[in-house]
Amino acid sequence: MPGEFLIVGAGAVGLTSALSLLQSGYRVTLVERGMAGQEASWAGGGILSPLCSWDYSDAVTRLAHLSMDRFAEAAASLQSATGIDPEYQCSGMLILPPYQTEQAAEWCKQHHVELRQVNLEEQLKGRNGEALLLPNVAQVRNPRLLAALRMRVEMLGGVILEQQEVRKIEVSNDRVTALHTEQSNLAADGYIIAAGAWSKTLLAKHALNLEVRPIRGQILLFKFDTPPFRHILLKKNLYFIPRNDGHVLVGSTLEDVGFDKSTTTEARDSLVARACEIFPEWRDIKPIRHWAGFRPGSPDNIPVIGRHPQIFNLYANTGHFRYGVTMSLASAELLLNEIDGKAQPIPVAEYSWH
Repeated sequence: MPGEFLIVGAGAVGLTSALSLLQSGYRVTLVERGMAGQEASWAGGGILSPLCSWDYSDAVTRLAHLSMDRFAEAAASLQSATGIDPEYQCSGMLILPPYQTEQAAEWCKQHHVELRQVNLEEQLKGRNGEALLLPNVAQVRNPRLLAALRMRVEMLGGVILEQQEVRKIEVSNDRVTALHTEQSNLAADGYIIAAGAWSKTLLAKHALNLEVRPIRGQILLFKFDTPPFRHILLKKNLYFIPRNDGHVLVGSTLEDVGFDKSTTTEARDSLVARACEIFPEWRDIKPIRHWAGFRPGSPDNIPVIGRHPQIFNLYANTGHFRYGVTMSLASAELLLNEIDGKAQPIPVAEYSWH
């Protein structure tokens, strides 16, 4: 009979891992240091793509695109079951110059991804020149996705313990025997670390070569009466994400500042200035919100998914850097397959915990 798992971390990766396990008959409890889904997963923009895939290694793109292929069906299933619409939509992503046309075209051809070269004026009124369009890039609204995931996990019998920070992982005879929080000691058959930026700190000496650290990202939110454009926009590393209700997210920064989640006027001013270079008419429009979150930074954006090399019942699903939501469905699938000893749909050696 399937057993019981404790998952540390109730963000997108932890919740999708829990959902996958619950649907396979396991019992699951999530332990969250704060509130479920309120850290990096909530703070992100919800672009379901590794921005320009041709800028990344195969290990990143194969996992991201496997997950992207699962999202439309998963979002519809979540909405049907919970009544919460994650606002999945295939917005397409318009890439503004400068860009590497030949590199983009070659990658897309090899990977059967649709790419179009388009007249910019037809896509953005008043702008001249050309742009690249990835018409099948989608987005979700992260807070709504997380609310739907949480409700579905609880509907299937999953338990979420909030405001319970794990202070110690007790290990005996190459097995985890308990998790110690300030409130209680928790035990299960198996343990999964999905604690994002806190994963290495939590594991302490058991982290081995797991390299995950917090990378702060700051985002601005603007509000318009109607969406000012329909596609996600990308110019170098600056993105604009339009929502159906007229909100537009503009981000983001990449800052290696430890666990400092404060927002800065420097980041705000820089994002506003860069946005106004593209949209001069925004100069008199003020952002209505400004927030920061911690990405779980990892070498080359490659997460660690799988069993600990020395501790038999300990697993990781962490280090997804900028693409936790994007990679979440496939990551949960790979983890479940490893737990159950089933064949994997893609090569997984790069995600191993060494």
